[in-house]
Amino acid sequence: MTVLISPAELASALASPAPPRLLDVRWALAQPNGEAEHAEGHLPGAVYVDLDTELADIGDPREGRHPLPTPEVFQAAARRWGLNDGDAVVVYDGGPSFGAARAWWLLRHAGVDVRILDGGYAAWVLAGLPVETGTVAPAPGTVTLGWGLMPVVEADDAAAWPARGILLDARAPERFRGDVEPMDPVAGHIPGAVNAPTTGNAGGTGAFLSGAELEARFAGLGAAPGAEVAVYCGSGVTAAHQIAALEIAGIPATLYPGSWSAWAHQGLPVATGE
Repeated sequence: MTVLISPAELASALASPAPPRLLDVRWALAQPNGEAEHAEGHLPGAVYVDLDTELADIGDPREGRHPLPTPEVFQAAARRWGLNDGDAVVVYDGGPSFGAARAWWLLRHAGVDVRILDGGYAAWVLAGLPVETGTVAPAPGTVTLGWGLMPVVEADDAAAWPARGILLDARAPERFRGDVEPMDPVAGHIPGAVNAPTTGNAGGTGAFLSGAELEARFAGLGAAPGAEVAVYCGSGVTAAHQIAALEIAGIPATLYPGSWSAWAHQGLPVATGE
C-alpha cells in the first residue's frame, strides 16, 4: 500500500466526489497536546487527534509509556473523528510526521485505507494551499474497525529477534549507547539491536527521503529487502515512523509497541555502548 501523499495530490483528492477524511495529529515529547496549534491553523475540515489519549493506553508501566490502545478505545476515537466504513484517511502533523505515523500505523492495524501527508502541515502551507482556524467537531461516525493487521512482537520475541533478523532501535545515538536516559529508569538498549535514529528518515523539510535513499540507508544497517526487521524506540511512537520509512523502502517491518519504556521496567538484560 502507498504510504505517502503529497500536498498537491491531497488538494486534488479533496476536490473529488469522495474526499478523504483529514486527521491532525500534532504531537511532540516536549508538547504532547497540540490542540492549541491545531486551532491556530489546520487543513480545512481536519479533526484534531490527541495522541496520548486516543492513540495510546495508560496502564502498567511495564507496558511502556504509550502502549497500544484497546480496539474498543480506538474504535470509539475513530467514530468521534467522524470515520465511517470505507472512508479513506490522510493523517498529518506539524512535521516530520512522528505523530502522524503513529496514527497511520494504528489505522493500518485496524484495516483503514490511510496515507501520511508528506512534510505535514508545513509542506501544505509552503505549497500555498488553504488553511482554516478554530476547531472541527464532525458528526459521529459509524466505522467498524478490524484489528491485528500489522505485525507486533512483545519483549520475549524482541529479545530473540537479533538471532534471526535485524532489530532496529530508532532512538537518538546517546540514548542507544546509554550515555543519557531522560525518560526511562534504565539507560542502554536491547542486546543485539542496531541504532537507526528516526531523524535519519527525513530531510530538512520534514518530508521523507526517497525510496531509493531509504533503501540505501537501511541496507547499510543490514536491513536489506528480504531481511526480517523489527523496530522499537522509546515508547513505540517514533518507531512507527521507522516502519513507514522501511515500507517506503520496500521492507516490511514489525513493531515492538512497548519499546524501551516497557523493556526498562521489566528488569530485562541491557547493553550499552555502540
